[in-house]
Amino acid sequence: MSNVMAECEAVTEQLMRRVYLGLREDNLDPQQVVALACELLDWFHCTGAILEVVERNPAEVSPAEMTALARRVLDDVGFDPGFDLAPERLATLRAALRIVARDLPTRGIEGEPEIDILEDWFPVGAGVRLADGERLNWGGPILPNMCDDPTMALTSLAILIQESLLEWTWQVWPVCPQHDLGVHGSERDGAAVWWCAGDDGHTLAPVGELARSLGRRRPK
Repeated sequence: MSNVMAECEAVTEQLMRRVYLGLREDNLDPQQVVALACELLDWFHCTGAILEVVERNPAEVSPAEMTALARRVLDDVGFDPGFDLAPERLATLRAALRIVARDLPTRGIEGEPEIDILEDWFPVGAGVRLADGERLNWGGPILPNMCDDPTMALTSLAILIQESLLEWTWQVWPVCPQHDLGVHGSERDGAAVWWCAGDDGHTLAPVGELARSLGRRRPK
């Protein structure tokens, strides 16, 4: 990529971030929306919202209309604010990890795990770092947009931890004691559960309550 193209991409990215923050903080600058639309048009993005922003006089566009247009422009180009511009996503993921962590002692894993932001990945995602330093991110990280919904974040995190431990240790976990089958993190009826495929399928336990279903006391 040439330096000119890299600079143009950087300018476009910065404008998208500013427009997103303007929407988020209810402090949208119409001129930044116009500047973003012009940059995108130069990159051959010709959606209806982009063309409308470019062709209309900003002084004649009401704040409500400009807000709607700005949202459409960001949606059209697939802008994602990540964890840094939408910190509530990271808070949701950390809350999910506290729930999944209650199941880890059944695998012999003690200590408090932490969310591990993977800056080297694109897009930036998150994995898990165990108390002993082992990093779990097999199969790809948890992406920020997976954390807009708490149940999706919890389910995705359970799957990532389970698959990473399997790759790391070559031992299936968790296992349904009734069917002697490995169970899997799954979303069922709006809840994150450990799902067993035995006998047409059944829930072994909600994620976070595995110890109770396995007849083991969960450490405080």
